[in-house]
Amino acid sequence: MENNSRNSWNWGFTAGAENWNGRLAMIGFISAVLVELVSGQGVLHFLGLL
Repeated sequence: MENNSRNSWNWGFTAGAENWNGRLAMIGFISAVLVELVSGQGVLHFLGLL
């Protein structure tokens, strides 16, 4: 099997890792905004931490 450098997973601060980090951060931010819009309270209050 041929090891293609585009498909191999590299650890550390790589372009692929930064892309995934950005995507997951956007999903988390949108989720927090939706929770606040739907429930009328912040995420920490929604989870019962405050």
